[in-house]
Amino acid sequence: MSQKLSPSSSLPLVGWREWAALPDLGVASIKAKVDTGARTSSLHAADLRITRRDDRDIVEFTVYPLQRSTAGHLRVSAPLVEERDVRSSTGESQRRPVILTPIRIGESTFPVELTLTRRDRMGFRMLIGRTALRRRFLVDAGSSYLQNPRPDTPDRTEPSP
Repeated sequence: MSQKLSPSSSLPLVGWREWAALPDLGVASIKAKVDTGARTSSLHAADLRITRRDDRDIVEFTVYPLQRSTAGHLRVSAPLVEERDVRSSTGESQRRPVILTPIRIGESTFPVELTLTRRDRMGFRMLIGRTALRRRFLVDAGSSYLQNPRPDTPDRTEPSP
């Protein structure tokens, strides 16, 4: 499948929501909200635990890739990059662990910093912020799923064709 490109640029287009994959975390498909108002990207992570392994801090957490569901959850770990203060959409500051992992959107795979937090009350388990999008994509805020219209692993909240 070829990427949908902007007519005025060689950058691929993404909609306000896209399917993404986090291959190093074993997440084949997760519905993500594209949010140019957010600087950093974030991932819903439950049961966070920071441990020390081989002289490195490791974050262990549970990922729930399906919206509004606990089915298909994965227990994963990744090296801790840092802990960072992040201001949420409600204006509250929260200290969050940060990991660096590859993300795949359409045909593009690149490293992304993800802050880990509980997103239980949010509509999307993942948020893709403007730092991840910069110089890689243009955003068409009126469209959805321009890069991956049909994921490898369907989200049960999507209507079937």
